[in-house]
Amino acid sequence: MPGDHTRRFPEGFLFGTKTSAYQIEGSVDAGGRGASIWDTFSHTPGATRNGDTGDVASDHYRRLEEDLDLIAALGAPAYCFSVAWPRVQPDGAGAVSQRGLDFYRRLVDGLRERGVAPVVTLYHWDLPQPLQDAGGWTARDTAGRFADYAAAVGAALGDRVGLWVTHNEPWCASWVGHAKGEHAPGLQDLGAAAAATHHLLLSHGLGVRALRAAVPGAQVGIGLNLQPIRAASDHEEDLAAASRVDGNLNRLFLDPVLRGEYPEDVLAQHADDRPGFAVARDGDLEVISEPLDFLGINYYAPKTVCAPSRMDAARCAGLWVPRSPATDPLGAALRAVDVHRPGVELTPMGWEVEPAGLTELLVRVHRDYGPRPLHILENGRAADDYVDPRGEVHDAARIEYLRGHLGAVLDAIERGVDVRGYFVWSLLDNFEWAHGFGMRFGLTWVDYPSGTRVPKASFAWYRDVVRAGALPGHG
Repeated sequence: MPGDHTRRFPEGFLFGTKTSAYQIEGSVDAGGRGASIWDTFSHTPGATRNGDTGDVASDHYRRLEEDLDLIAALGAPAYCFSVAWPRVQPDGAGAVSQRGLDFYRRLVDGLRERGVAPVVTLYHWDLPQPLQDAGGWTARDTAGRFADYAAAVGAALGDRVGLWVTHNEPWCASWVGHAKGEHAPGLQDLGAAAAATHHLLLSHGLGVRALRAAVPGAQVGIGLNLQPIRAASDHEEDLAAASRVDGNLNRLFLDPVLRGEYPEDVLAQHADDRPGFAVARDGDLEVISEPLDFLGINYYAPKTVCAPSRMDAARCAGLWVPRSPATDPLGAALRAVDVHRPGVELTPMGWEVEPAGLTELLVRVHRDYGPRPLHILENGRAADDYVDPRGEVHDAARIEYLRGHLGAVLDAIERGVDVRGYFVWSLLDNFEWAHGFGMRFGLTWVDYPSGTRVPKASFAWYRDVVRAGALPGHG
């Protein structure tokens, strides 16, 4: 209607939702699936909230047809899921399990029968445990094994899949898993985290080549979690802390993938960490920077940091300092402390809500790394959802979050950024890694004891946006 401030997305804009294998599938020993590092980590006492594991998760493996119908009801033209490496190669190498591949064949075929385009992520953190036992991502051989796995999945599904994502958030796999110790494999070793970073990126480049060899015409990208990094003040120590954090989180992945080089300041930061980036060999960066068809960006929140010596000044300025760097090995190494700005809404994850940060990030990538097709592969929020007495879930906070961030995407497009798609995290409430089942991100409520699905109010809201191809105003 005239005057309602409706904003339209470009023709062909790809709307979707996203999930990951370990977070939703369950059935961890079905069909010959092998163990992953997250099976091991989640069963380690104290590793996850309430000792939660992905053994059952959202029970997607057994409820595949029900979830396919749910995806169809949403009406989004695309669905991004990840393949569980240990379901396809239980030992992480060698023989491929046809029973494991058959599950993903059914998933892909079921999506296509319902008019939904499958988007496949090859790695969302569930490394086969036998590979971890041999060194995991700190071992160069793992990159080669990933290329073999990529070729096998490509050969099985390539005739029915158009878009491929090699890795989801390699920063989390390397630094949260190997430096912070909060994710599998649970290490706190800066040198191991740097080595894992290089081998993850090397495996990405090898995976791109393997996919294109197995699937002529494949459209291949990577999904990076990126954040605008702000200094708590214009003090030189805070500005330096922000630069170090930006280097570790953003430039350490963008520069090698898109420019074929590591940022020198980050290499200098880890010069004394062994093995660190000394694992790199001549020619590796050429592989890592294999040209991409698109770049995937996962965005949830900006980050504001101060130097440890500036924590008292940050408090005096009204900023909230959640924790000291002593509790965060990576923060201690980067000499940076996360702070929160007063008056800014926080999600239950403790993440600030700032849609404009997404526009800022998209414009930066476009400006600093050149025009290229971008997909927002993850965006969403945790909320304190509950089923009311009428059996409904009214998640108004999530609707406002999605409205704001979809508007931010349109703002970036209007500024010349080539954003091709947007995927909500997530289709379903799921196992949220170390947070267990305590955080709900889904457009669909999952009652974990029974497995019952209840589409939330945000499900209907997003469905209407997809149908209209437009973002409605408030009025």
